[in-house]
Amino acid sequence: MSRKPNVRTCLWFDGNGQEAAEFYVSQISGSTVEVVSGPVVELSLAGTPYMFLNGGPRYKLSPAASIAVSTGDQAETDRLWDVLLQGGGEESMCGWLVDRFGVSWQIVPDALPRLLGSDDRDGANRAMQAMLQMSKIDIAALESAFRGES
Repeated sequence: MSRKPNVRTCLWFDGNGQEAAEFYVSQISGSTVEVVSGPVVELSLAGTPYMFLNGGPRYKLSPAASIAVSTGDQAETDRLWDVLLQGGGEESMCGWLVDRFGVSWQIVPDALPRLLGSDDRDGANRAMQAMLQMSKIDIAALESAFRGES
């Protein structure tokens, strides 16, 4: 029998934590709702443990805490971006969005840290400048900027 993680990030919801948990696990592979006990939902998103607390209206979620998801390609980036915006989410800048539950997300294609961390500092700077103009990250546009083609 495996041991439960000692550390979980807890997010405070105003009554819709279980709905959010069920939605997220349906969209992120390798995710499960583990325990629902009164106002507490314990879940794992792609192996990372979370706890959602239906604590009421006292506290609001904020971009000060976000869930970052690495995506392998543009199709995965687009799918996750689009599904998280459904039902009233809002785009932000540089791969950030807020979903309909008020949770902030960073959707980060694997190409982004690779390009920004490149030893080619001029290319990395061009990619950074391109990223700063984006909401959803466009991998082809980043790579083009990195190569100096834009």
